[in-house]
Amino acid sequence: MNATEPRRRRWPWPRSVRARTALAAASAAAAILVGIGWWVHHDVYRQSRQIAYGQAQEQLLALVDQLKEGGVPARRSAVPYEIVATGRRAAVAYGGGMEEFDPGTRHVLPAPPKAELPVPPDDGAAWGYTTRPIHIPARQDSKPGDRFGTDGGTYLVMYDDVRADELSRDKVAALGVATDARLRVYVVVLPHAGEDIAGSITKATDRLLLRAGLVSLVLIAAVAYFAVRIALRPVEAIRVLTASVTATDPRERVTVPATGHEITALATTINTTLQRLDNAAAQQRRFVADAAHELRSPLTTLLASLEVALAYPERTDWPAAVTTAARQTRRLQALAEDLLLLARLDTRTPTASPETVDLTALASRLTEQYPPTEQPLTLTCDSTAPAYVHGNPDEYERLLRNLLDNAACHAAHRIQITVRNQDDWVVLTVHDDGPGVPTEDAERIFERFVRLDDARSRDHGGTGLGLAIARDLAHRHQGTLTLTPRTLGACFQLRLPQAPTPAEK
Repeated sequence: MNATEPRRRRWPWPRSVRARTALAAASAAAAILVGIGWWVHHDVYRQSRQIAYGQAQEQLLALVDQLKEGGVPARRSAVPYEIVATGRRAAVAYGGGMEEFDPGTRHVLPAPPKAELPVPPDDGAAWGYTTRPIHIPARQDSKPGDRFGTDGGTYLVMYDDVRADELSRDKVAALGVATDARLRVYVVVLPHAGEDIAGSITKATDRLLLRAGLVSLVLIAAVAYFAVRIALRPVEAIRVLTASVTATDPRERVTVPATGHEITALATTINTTLQRLDNAAAQQRRFVADAAHELRSPLTTLLASLEVALAYPERTDWPAAVTTAARQTRRLQALAEDLLLLARLDTRTPTASPETVDLTALASRLTEQYPPTEQPLTLTCDSTAPAYVHGNPDEYERLLRNLLDNAACHAAHRIQITVRNQDDWVVLTVHDDGPGVPTEDAERIFERFVRLDDARSRDHGGTGLGLAIARDLAHRHQGTLTLTPRTLGACFQLRLPQAPTPAEK
């Protein structure tokens, strides 16, 4: 970012896990409560509409019953209604807001057809009614607050018919209709009636839900905050303890909770990591100490011989002094090369090499080209067929040369190399007829700077790195290098994954 560029304002967001978890829990609860509130609101509204519909149905039933009793319904009604009859211009009865149309002069809703004669038989069926939308005309003299407004519109109407010939003469006379007339009872279902009922109920419900929701959000956020705070106490203890770990002293260990949850797995993993760091630090310290010790021996010998030669030049056997200096220098060079190779092996990630190497040909060539030793040795290579493996040819050559050098240092008269293809593996063994290796030292000899021939002079012994380098190279090629038990001498076995022959690719 340019120094002169204005700094962008970041959206305020809590950094702690506790606050973020509480905010996330409150957000999720808010979304759930909003969904519940929306569902309750619409369900209350739907039920309120059903209540209005039910009120209209009850009003229709009451009007029909009152009409059959010969009574004229009163105009005071919560639901608009109108009773019309055939052969009559004005409405028989009306109320509940229908008086706004003055149906006493002319009825608003259509009159029914004339009654059929004779009267159809009563089959005892349950009482029923008809529901259909009917257009109500507009009015010019409407006032604010009128139920039907000025534009009129189409409304859902319930109606049922009553035959005048089913009533007595006195009842027909009281209703003011002809004896052959048909009366139709209309009840108008006003949508805003349900909305009025729903409005009052939903307002109260919404207020209650809002208060309960706010209280619930605060409680949920607080519970989530303190629950996470309690759950993270072991993590805080782990953080404090691991903060005291240093690269030179990684001996601290965290306390593993006994609860068995994810914190336990985290603590176990951290302890395992700290143990690996401790082992690596100890190995590094041991490596540095061993390397310094190994380097000090030839340097001391070289420096002593040179100082003696310089102090007494006339009595110095210069060819012998130069020979000693050259031998110690070669030893230093070999040790430095081994140390550099180990450093590269420790820092380089193993990768699959596309090259194919024939171990049989490589072992045969090294056997033929191996330099003469101080004592005569017989090197033989026994193989039945080519043995192909994937990897770096130079690294394979270094591996086999280290095994041969180790065998040559301990063999009495003979070294034998065998190469075999076994299933999907290539098995190479290097067997010498020397004194062998004690069973308890079978793994120790692969450690760095370990020599079992401590009685011998270091000038003739190895650096103690050859077998360690050989095993590292074997592992880098997905193989193994082990010491197999033998009654005579030492036998090192190298197992590597077999590669297809070049013709099969």
